[in-house]
Amino acid sequence: MTKPYSNDLRERDACSVLNGRSNRETAKLFGVSVASAVKWSQRLRRTGTAGAKPLGRKQPRLLAPEREWILGRLASMPDLTVRALVVELRERGVVASHVSVWRLLRDAGFSFKKNAVRHRAGSAQDRQTAGAVEEVSGAD
Repeated sequence: MTKPYSNDLRERDACSVLNGRSNRETAKLFGVSVASAVKWSQRLRRTGTAGAKPLGRKQPRLLAPEREWILGRLASMPDLTVRALVVELRERGVVASHVSVWRLLRDAGFSFKKNAVRHRAGSAQDRQTAGAVEEVSGAD
């Protein structure tokens, strides 16, 4: 999403329209679209400010009522996957996606960790040197 125009520009533009200048003239003067000049002046009349509204919105977590149950379930079974939690929630009558469960867990301080059983390949210094072909296959 693009960055909004500054509130200073919006206020000056809207005040210019309210002081009698036409929307087209004001838009040309400030280098904005006519639609912007109209909207800003309307907002100034309606609310008393032509400032931009805050971007984005704070969405409530739909799984907030189930938070304690989910965290308790993970405490009792730490190796439970997010998708398994989704299935168990569905059995409880709560329809949720794995993304919403993960967001709740991330907000609770969980992070993704790779499986500790899998080990990275060691460095070349840790390995035994390969023997010659004659040594491996044996004498004929």
